[in-house]
Parts: sequence; C-alpha cells; structure tokens
Amino acid sequence: MLFEIVNIQKNNMNQIALITGYIGPGSAWFLMIVIAIVSFIVQWRFKSKFKQYSEIGLLSGLSGADVAEKMLRDNGIYDVQVISVEGQLTDHYNPETKTVNLSPDVFYSRSVAAAAVAAHECGHAVQHARSYAWLSLRTSLVPVINVASTLTQWTLFLGLMLLFFTHNPFVLAIGVAALALVTLFSFITLPVEFDASRRALAWLNNNYTIMQTREEHEQAKDALWWAAMTYVVAALSALATLMYYASFLLNRRN
Repeated sequence: MLFEIVNIQKNNMNQIALITGYIGPGSAWFLMIVIAIVSFIVQWRFKSKFKQYSEIGLLSGLSGADVAEKMLRDNGIYDVQVISVEGQLTDHYNPETKTVNLSPDVFYSRSVAAAAVAAHECGHAVQHARSYAWLSLRTSLVPVINVASTLTQWTLFLGLMLLFFTHNPFVLAIGVAALALVTLFSFITLPVEFDASRRALAWLNNNYTIMQTREEHEQAKDALWWAAMTYVVAALSALATLMYYASFLLNRRN
C-alpha cells in the first residue's frame, strides 16, 4: 500500500490546462505549482533514498520475504500469505485476500530498504488483525472512491464547460462532490500509513536478529519517512485541486 503511489490528479490537471484561457485564478495556480514542485522533490528524494538503502545489505542476511514472514509470526498472524508480485514499488497489503504483496526488488533482496518495506506492509496486516479503525474505514470506502474517481474524470471538465456556456452548475457540483470524497480518502490514508510505519519500526527496533545495528534502524526509519511524505503531498495536491474547482462554484454569482 505504501509504495503503490497513485496520482489521482493526473487527468484533472490535464483538463485544467485546456481551460486556462477561461478562468485561472492566480492564487490557485500558484498553490498548485508550489505543491507540484514539492511533490516532485519528495518523490525524487524518496526514490533516491530507496535506491541508496537497496544497495546496503542487512548484516543478518535476511530477505524481504524472510522479514515479512517473521513479523507476521511474531504478531501471531498465520492466515496471511507473503507473495511476490511483478513491478517496481508495487508493494502492498491486500485485506481481501490477506496477502502481503512484495515486488521482486523487496521479496528477494537482502537490503535495509527491503526489510523496511516488508515490515511496513506487514504493519498493515497487523492493523487488519487488530481491527485498526482507520484501516477499516479506509477499506470500507474503497468501492465508493472507485466510483468517485471515475466520476471526476469527466464531470469536472464537462461541468466547467456547461458552467461557462450555460451557467448551469449541476454537473460541476457533482464533480466537486466526487473530488471531495477522493480528497477525504487521501487524508484518511495518512494515519493508516504513518501507523503502519510506526508498527514496523517498533518491531524492527525490538528484533536485533533482523537489524543488528542502530545505523540500519535509522536508515530504515529514513526510508519510510520519505515514503510517507509522498502521501502527504498527494493529499495536499488533492486538496488544492478541490479548492480550485470549488472556487468556480463559490464565485459563479460574482
């Protein structure tokens, strides 16, 4: 989940570019540009950190799969399977199938980064087993968010056109409402991700057979912190986009 970085706003930003000749409040554009720059820096930093720590081998010699299996057992979880999935940074926990899905770079690697990622994903499995409230809420919202994300792909742009040519705000209002749900989902994701990292780091800190030095633990902490920051900027980006579209509705009477 943590490393499945999804850019929900991509289509929305492309649509905005097509209508800049109509309305484009300077303050809204400035905010989005700043967030876009920060997002680029954070994602670049995260990827560079992951690459750096992927090249540092664990003194224990354990692979990401080994770390995941041990963390699950230590938490009394025996009904979750650890599997390898194709792709890069595709690591996630699936609560429906009860599987910790690790990319090949994590599943087979014996690096600090692999151990940190594997432990984080198992942190989500522990959340699930302990009925962590934020994870339960997030999981229950997934079907609704899938529909909302689909709606935003056409209602926002079409709604702006209808507002411009017919002064009818109905379709745009639907799009803004859908985007508000997507934005809410982005913020609900934050405590889920931070808590999973907290659980992972606490477990790693208490298991010297996994990470045998303080330096390894600090490196894992650094990698997970930068990964979490990608979710923070994604949430802020969603909020800025919501504010941009909502401004058309709020200012249409002026």
